[in-house]
Amino acid sequence: MQVRTKTHRIAALLAGTALLTASSAWAQETPTMKDRLDGAVSTVTGSPMADIDLDMKHVLDAMKKLDPKPIPKLSPQEARKQPSAADGVKELLKEQGKSTAPEAGVSTKELAYETAGGSQKVRIYTPDGATGPLPVVVYYHGGGFVIADIDTYDATPRAIAKGAKAVVVSVEYRHAPEAKFPAQQEDAFAAYKWALANANSFGGDPSKLALLGESAGGNLVTNVAIAARDGNVEKPLRVVAVYPMAGTNLDTPSYKDNASAKPLDKPMMGWFYDQTVRNDADRSDPRIDIVGKADLKGLPPFTVVTAQIDPLHDDGKMLAEKLKAAGGQVTYRDYPGVTHEFFGMGNVVAKAKQAEDAVIGDLKTAFAGTVTGTTAPR
Repeated sequence: MQVRTKTHRIAALLAGTALLTASSAWAQETPTMKDRLDGAVSTVTGSPMADIDLDMKHVLDAMKKLDPKPIPKLSPQEARKQPSAADGVKELLKEQGKSTAPEAGVSTKELAYETAGGSQKVRIYTPDGATGPLPVVVYYHGGGFVIADIDTYDATPRAIAKGAKAVVVSVEYRHAPEAKFPAQQEDAFAAYKWALANANSFGGDPSKLALLGESAGGNLVTNVAIAARDGNVEKPLRVVAVYPMAGTNLDTPSYKDNASAKPLDKPMMGWFYDQTVRNDADRSDPRIDIVGKADLKGLPPFTVVTAQIDPLHDDGKMLAEKLKAAGGQVTYRDYPGVTHEFFGMGNVVAKAKQAEDAVIGDLKTAFAGTVTGTTAPR
């Protein structure tokens, strides 16, 4: 266990406000490829102020200037109008005199799929100049099942489409509280089956299909993999869960250490679950409490990505451990000094670019027919 000095203890008490003004940068080197492959990447939690990466700090400082209001004090409608981490990236790019235009080299088009709750949008990202049929990545955005949409989460599918030379299908789904659990999981599986059935029509190869999701989307990709297994539907070649919402225990060490972290804190996570579930019994449903209740045997190879300064850090770590214990192949990648939402910030956060490139490498390996996996975190 990490020993804290008096300074660290004070920092932990001030983390709720001092995080956005901290100037210390993380000094630890990026994990080596050998570390990644043998599962020996360290998993550290502790004071966000003490460990914040300088690139990450710049994003949080820029986001603070947009004056976001505390989500738990707002209605869902009000919360959806608050500045996002993606807005913080744009603000930082403006300060740096850089373009805020979407990454070039990718074209998009809008389509739709049918769910039990009606039609939902998908956005198809295709790398320019690529000849098909291309591998397909079905992508599910974050937002705690309540906020954000495919516009908010535009950077990740662009980066993945371009880097992996794949068609990315970015999925919209019904939001809580207007549509309570399990509407989101049902929509996610419907979108997956739609992608399998329609891949040829948008230049994709349905035999080379993977899943990628961030936060709430990390929950959805895991549930889709389980539903495909149980429903005798073609399995994805790989599942990438980035800081997934994988459990309902809000008293894990990372929830305690990062209770006041930004841009995601413990009160926000409680609010998201309150908006989503129909009753307390839903919190024990295996589709919500994946690490506590779900059967994880017989699933495809997984990549699990976590960020140190994130209440959900331990959700992801436990998911990797339980997948491994169930006999699954798991690549676990933990990134120190960065926060929830860092993935997709590759144009301003170096560790985000490293994480994106690593995931792209995992996807390319899966599409090439080579199965890899590592031990879970130790």
